[in-house]
Amino acid sequence: MALSESSSGIPAHELPFPEIVELNVGGQVYITRYSTLISIPDSLLGEMFTRKSAEGLAHDTKGRFFVDRDGFLFRYILDYMRDQQLVLPDHFPERGRLKREAEFFNLPELVKMLAPKISRQNSLGDEGCQSDPEESSPTTDASHSLATLGAAAAACARLAQEVGSRDGGDGRRSGFITIGYRGSHTLGRDSHTDAKFRRVARIMVCGKALLAKEVFGDTLNESRDPDRPPERYTSRYYLKFTFLEQAFDKLANAGFSMVACNSTGTCAFAHEQTDDKIWTSYTEYVFYRE
Repeated sequence: MALSESSSGIPAHELPFPEIVELNVGGQVYITRYSTLISIPDSLLGEMFTRKSAEGLAHDTKGRFFVDRDGFLFRYILDYMRDQQLVLPDHFPERGRLKREAEFFNLPELVKMLAPKISRQNSLGDEGCQSDPEESSPTTDASHSLATLGAAAAACARLAQEVGSRDGGDGRRSGFITIGYRGSHTLGRDSHTDAKFRRVARIMVCGKALLAKEVFGDTLNESRDPDRPPERYTSRYYLKFTFLEQAFDKLANAGFSMVACNSTGTCAFAHEQTDDKIWTSYTEYVFYRE
């Protein structure tokens, strides 16, 4: 027997939107239930999808609803709207940006969850450092507040020192980036001058996603691994250009130095009637920043 009403309590024939909604958020496609989008009525999504008509909402070329925001961070926004709980990966590095997204989508409770806090045990929590006396409990006396602020300041200083020693004195993250390429060239018996030398089809990038994006920016193609978290490693990125020296310049400008390289090669005859040989090789360059 078919249901006459949707999960949102509205008769199905009166819904201006489908029960299953496709969203394009910053190039990332999400598919969710209509009831999830309107679960928080005062939110931006709740206001968008409780109107009487879908007219006026932006659409992409495939007819999906389009929202021009961070597509990677939207997964946490959507996850929060399902059950109003916040679950983040360990050592999540983009709390500030996620808080800004929560403010845009008008989710005040999520904004509070992402705000820095000080635990009652006078120790710094995972959320970061905060030293605003107005945030303290009304029952806390002045001496206890000063002790709390002092402990928080010391914890912040220790945290800053640890980050500085780990990421370098200038605050940059340390780590390795490896770039590799497969090249080929044809060489005749007499080493003709018209031989094609080091024909590079694609320059691949391996390393931590956050470092790769920092170094190469918009020239990094992430299409083969678009959902990689910033702190995770990947070997599926590649560059939009094919000039090794351009990649070297970007790495050098970001403070990286080459620490190792290796190469392997094979050859085969180009044609049975000639002595021309086609050489193919795979080369890797390992860069490190302290």
